[in-house]
Parts: sequence; structure tokens; C-alpha cells
Amino acid sequence: MPITDLLERNSKLYGNEIALVEINPEIREPQRVTWKEYSLIQPTSTAPYRREITWSVFDEKANRVANLLLQRGIRKGQKVGILLMNCLEWLPIYFGILKSGAIAVPLNFRYTAEEIDYCVKLADVDIVFFGPEFIGRVESIAADLGRERLLMFVGDSSPSFAEDYHLAAANCSSISPKVLIDDEDDAAIYFSSGTTGFPKAILLRHLSLLQSARMEALHHETAHDDVFLCIPPLYHTGAKMHWFGSLFTGSKAVLLKGNSPQAIFDAASQEHCSIVWLLVPWAQDILAALDRGDLKLEDYQLDQWRLMHIGAQPVPPSLIRHWMDYFPHHKYDTNYGLSESTGPGCVHLGMEHIDKVGAIGVPGYGWETKIVDEANHAVPQGNVGELCVKGPGVMVCYYHNEEATKEVLKDGWLHTGDMAQQDEDGFIFLVDRKKDVIISGGENLYPVQIESFLASYPKIHDVAVIGLPDQRLGEIAAAIIQVKDGVPCTEEEIDLFCRELPRYKRPRKIIFANVPRNPTGKIEKPKLREQYCGVRLVEAQNRA
Repeated sequence: MPITDLLERNSKLYGNEIALVEINPEIREPQRVTWKEYSLIQPTSTAPYRREITWSVFDEKANRVANLLLQRGIRKGQKVGILLMNCLEWLPIYFGILKSGAIAVPLNFRYTAEEIDYCVKLADVDIVFFGPEFIGRVESIAADLGRERLLMFVGDSSPSFAEDYHLAAANCSSISPKVLIDDEDDAAIYFSSGTTGFPKAILLRHLSLLQSARMEALHHETAHDDVFLCIPPLYHTGAKMHWFGSLFTGSKAVLLKGNSPQAIFDAASQEHCSIVWLLVPWAQDILAALDRGDLKLEDYQLDQWRLMHIGAQPVPPSLIRHWMDYFPHHKYDTNYGLSESTGPGCVHLGMEHIDKVGAIGVPGYGWETKIVDEANHAVPQGNVGELCVKGPGVMVCYYHNEEATKEVLKDGWLHTGDMAQQDEDGFIFLVDRKKDVIISGGENLYPVQIESFLASYPKIHDVAVIGLPDQRLGEIAAAIIQVKDGVPCTEEEIDLFCRELPRYKRPRKIIFANVPRNPTGKIEKPKLREQYCGVRLVEAQNRA
């Protein structure tokens, strides 16, 4: 069954219920509006910009998009790009593309014009939907892109080089075109994070999307009365596939623009959110605000908030222990995955395993895992090796990149590039990215382990560990430490704290600076290596 069937089912069963809410705390509007003919609700001068859409209107809008694409000559298997910030139009456009039989191609909103051009051409995109935030970038490449592609503007006052989406869709039928779609049909192309150059195009099937929806609902016991707060960008598989749990159960979701602690608490309180997915930096910011007294739990209605889960990067156990000090009633889960595995969940901790915080967990619903050495042989339990996963969410291929596909897909197994080990209870612990391992004096150092240790120091807000070149040892471990606002911290303090680590694991260099993270919360280590590898290193005495 294609995932579009879930949308049509929800339209029939829950047509008048709210499916999506968009909130932008940075914009204050004199009224609240719905997307059904933009009819006014109760006027208010204090609430943030807010729109909402029912399941029936969601489905109708998707049908109009599908019929618009068919009218413009798009046929099954062709590619349609989406370059939008999170907004109420995003998901209806995505599902309209799927309903037409075309392949949806979400694009990272941080892409430069050059990267947009590269990804659109790599994925053979025929039409691009783009929003007002991207007019300048798209205009700079429009002469080239528009020669063979249709540019569709989603917003007010369409630029001259694009067609107005709202006007075009309004003249199309709201009835489903009923294009025949099979589970094995290609559904979407997502892009890798591009940490080693331009991103690779990851081709996924309809079967993978449906598996992700079913798995998300099962893992988190999502019910029809749950409300999911979605903050990360929808172009990424992480946000999309977590929202699929709401799609699977026909439950409401809130798209929040902004990730400040107050914005998150306001949305969770006012919209009665029960499931919130956070990235590590946002959870850190919330805890810091609570510690300072900038946020007070008694000012918000948060009793209905039952689950906080985190993914996209390793989670320091100290963070979760601190979280439980404030929210002892919360269930917690962490989800591991890659875009190549249709996002999060191929490995997950499980809400009942709070005692195993620090692990990424066990195989998710429908998944298998193994940990292998360089020769692709399974390693003994407890040994470090590369994590491999197998299941219905594994990508078809890297589109137009057969060589890269062969490197990671072997006999149906996806080689993740992540180093991991399994404990005696079968729980998998992420050690580090294979390419991030530091070899210092012949010893393998795993930055994630050192980061997790340092993150437990109460003055540290965020931390990244990278390898820097060293003439004698080959590489040394350097810790980039972002301290909490207004809190003094010295190298001597960090040195003293690190004496609890084995000598070979102790950072040889301490750098106090901000830790850069991408929109999905992952530390941008290539950027750090580029920034610091050229810096003259002066080894601190007594760190050997």
C-alpha cells in the first residue's frame, strides 16, 4: 500500500479534525487563520502567526498539486523538487507529488545556489517548488534551471521567472487522480548531509516510507489523540519520518518555526503536545534556561507531554539524567538511523529501557543489525566494528552513483560507516563515525566516548572532539568546548576533570569556542577540522 493511502484514509475518517498547525513565534499577526479559504477565526493581537489545516483540506490540496503536475506533463517516475522552509504548504505539496506518481525531491534550505543547481541536476528534477526565502538564490540560477525545468513559486507576489503555485493549483481538480502506485515504486530522493563534498542522492521506495510510518507509531505507541511537535526541517528524513507516526494514526502535528526554549514550551503548552522530538542542542538550551530560572515549569501546561525523544546524534547520558530531574514522568527514547535507511528507527532504545541510556538500542521493528570488521566478518560481542543494518527501509541506491552504492550496499546490508559495539544484553552503543576515529600513537580514540564524558561536566554546554595532526603521535585529540553562558571555565579545570579518563583518552588540546551543528543537530566536524587543522599547535605540558 502506498503511503498516500493513509492520507486518503484520514480524510475519510477524520476529515474535520486538525491535521497540521503551523506556528511562527517571530511573526505577530492581528488574527489567526485556517487554510480553508483562509477564513478568520477569533481575532487576537498577541498570539504568534498560526495557521491550521484539517485532514480533508490536506488531502484536497495534495490532489490539486497532483493534478497540477499531471496537467504540466509530469508522469510517473519523474522528479519534482521542494525548496521550502517548514510551512503548511510543505506536506500537501509532498503528498501531491507522490499522488501524481512522481518522485519527491526535498532540498536542504541551507543550500547555496550552486548546491541547489547541483542537486536539481543530479536528481533529474523537472519542476521545483520554492518559497520566498529562496528567490535570490533561485533567480541567480533561473536562466539555466528554467531552460529545461518549471519553477513554481509558493508564496505571495510571484517573481517574473516563476509560475504562481497558488493560482495554478486553484484551477485544478481536488479529486484524487488515482494514479496506480505500487509498494516497489520509487517515491523520494533525499540527499546525504554532504560532509565529504557535494551530497549524494538517496533513492527510496514507497515501501520504505510506509514501513517508517508503521514503525514510528509502534515504537512510540502513538495514538489518535497524541499531538506531535515537529521542529526540525521537513526536508530531512528525521523530521518527516517522525511525523509519519502522526499520519499513521491520524493525529495532529504542530510545525514550529523556531527552536528557542520559550517557543518550544509555548507550543507544547498551548497546543497540548504530548510527543516532542528534540535535538541535543535544543534539549541543552531548555535545561540551561530552566537552571537559570528563565523558564519556569509552573508557567506552562505540560502535564500532557509524555514522551521526549532524541535522534540524529549521540546523546550524552548526563543530559538525560538532568532532563529527568525536571521531567521525572517523561518517557524517553533515542532513535538511530540514516537517510539511507529512510531516517530514524532502524535501531532504537525503546521507551522501556531508560536504564540503558547511552545506548542507541536494539534493532527497530522489521530491522536486523550486525557489527563487522574490515573483512566483513561479524566481530565478537563487545568488540568494536562497523554497524550494518538490513530491512525494508534500506535505500534502493545512490542515484546516478553506482560506485558509491556498491561501497555501502552489500548483499542487502547497508554499511553505515558508524563504529559500534554490543553489550551482553544485546544493546548497541555507538562509538563513532568510522572516518572520525582518531589514531594517536597507534591507539584508536573514539571522539564520541570522550565527548560523552566531557558533556557531564556541569560548566560545559556543548563539546566536540576532533583529531589534529601531530608530528610525534600522528594525531592528538582536541576538545572544542562551548561553556554555558556567563560561566567561567579554565583549561586547568578541564585537565583536572579529565584525569578520570585513561591517559591516552585525555584531550591534548583544549579550545574554548562555539560548537557548530547543522540543522539536524549533527556536529559539523569537517568545518572544525578545516578551521583548526591549520592552527599552530602548542601542546600543553603534563598532558602526555
